[in-house]
Amino acid sequence: MESGGFSLHGIDFSSAPNRRKPIVIAHGSWPDTQPDRVALEGFTRLDTLEAFALWLLQPGPWLGVFDLPFGLPRELINTLCWPGHDNDDAPLPWKRLIEHLRAQTRTELRSVFRQFCAARPTGAKFAHRACDRPAGSSPAMKWVNPPVAWMLHAAAPLLLDAGVDLPGLHRGDPQRVALEGYPGFAARAVLGRRSYKSDARGQQTAERQSARDALLSVLQSGRHPLGLRLLCAAPLRQTMLLDASGDHLDAALCLLQAAWASARRARNWGLPPRIDPVEGWIVSVPAA
Repeated sequence: MESGGFSLHGIDFSSAPNRRKPIVIAHGSWPDTQPDRVALEGFTRLDTLEAFALWLLQPGPWLGVFDLPFGLPRELINTLCWPGHDNDDAPLPWKRLIEHLRAQTRTELRSVFRQFCAARPTGAKFAHRACDRPAGSSPAMKWVNPPVAWMLHAAAPLLLDAGVDLPGLHRGDPQRVALEGYPGFAARAVLGRRSYKSDARGQQTAERQSARDALLSVLQSGRHPLGLRLLCAAPLRQTMLLDASGDHLDAALCLLQAAWASARRARNWGLPPRIDPVEGWIVSVPAA
């Protein structure tokens, strides 16, 4: 039996999915009788945003942890006077912010972000969310290396349209819950700064495969900060090991974060009591 009846999903997102670089979803369950274990049951690969939008509409109850930022830095929002700035009292700031972003093209957003960065001193070009530094994640406004801003721009309107529930940001269907995750936070707790993946073929080395093998072994043992053992059949482990881009392994890491959150469902899924309604928070990252 799954915790609370919720099926669990970990989503490694791509803002421009295709057959070579799909959105990868890890599916699993967290048995109530074995609270220290997460069973990875399989993967789904989606190569279009339309397919992803349809997947979001599947009936619940389910909990998904998504590897993409759900919000933008408060400092950026306030400087640009975008919806939700200065903690205004108008309702639904996240919804209004996402609708504002939806109306902008990537070219328009890139120009705005560049102007914002150009006015700031060297070493502090980007604004950060409160969760970015403790998580070690890239600034949510970053449009290159990695282009996480485009992930937000592509995915957040689809989450809004699907009517899913985003705790702390937007009320939706309580049977379909979406949380922000970051696999790098979980991986770094095991590997430190050791790299385990690359999209560049020339950097898909034996050393990175060895790092994936080491990370998988620790995840299967449960000796990591999330404290959960990843159970998976040998073919699924091999899929994660041989995927040099790390997409399948990242989806599995998000699945573990989903199980961690599921265990804390009665405590707001383990999120801080108060979340900035335009920034959001990364699940399993402790509040300062």
